[in-house]
Amino acid sequence: MRRLPVYLVLDVSGSMSGEPIQAVKNGVQMLVSSLRQDPQALETAYLSVITFDSSAHELVPLTDLPSFQAPNITANGVTAMGEALTLVADCAKRDVVKASATQKADWRPMVFLMSDGVPTDDFEKGLARFKQEKWGAVVACAVNDADVSILQRIAPESVVQLDTSDSASMSAFFKWVTASIGLSSKSVQNGKEVEGLNQLPPPPPEIQVVV
Repeated sequence: MRRLPVYLVLDVSGSMSGEPIQAVKNGVQMLVSSLRQDPQALETAYLSVITFDSSAHELVPLTDLPSFQAPNITANGVTAMGEALTLVADCAKRDVVKASATQKADWRPMVFLMSDGVPTDDFEKGLARFKQEKWGAVVACAVNDADVSILQRIAPESVVQLDTSDSASMSAFFKWVTASIGLSSKSVQNGKEVEGLNQLPPPPPEIQVVV
């Protein structure tokens, strides 16, 4: 079976404390619960959670949905986005199965990155490492005052924006990510990879597409 690896890369810096970080925790739990009810996703999608504050952390390595356990997510520190990009690239290089004589390759990984700030570390180094790997759809979500131009360098044609980080907006974002993973799971089972925002479900009103 060819897996569809999905990496959630989440900003958990101090500015996310309070309602936003609780909404992120609820969003991850909702996403997993919903995908477990989707036969295609249950068979195909594997999920990892990477967070970044003053450093980057692999909270959940790439895991099948039945075995996934929601991590404890807390908010503090600054915004090591460059380190997070390096970490997700290193994890993908380790995790993603390459084709061999006896095994088909995994599908190219999907990445959903969300941030409400600007990098406080060596972003250029992390971006260069990130671009060395082969990705499927990469979506970056700017929350509040995040620097959209920075996120456009990660996901040139797939940046979305939330004007607020309240629970309703965050919930809408995670529901859309859930739908996107579900659609991608169906697509790959039909032999078609999803490569960009235009192939994902239309975002809800809370989410603006940055053009």
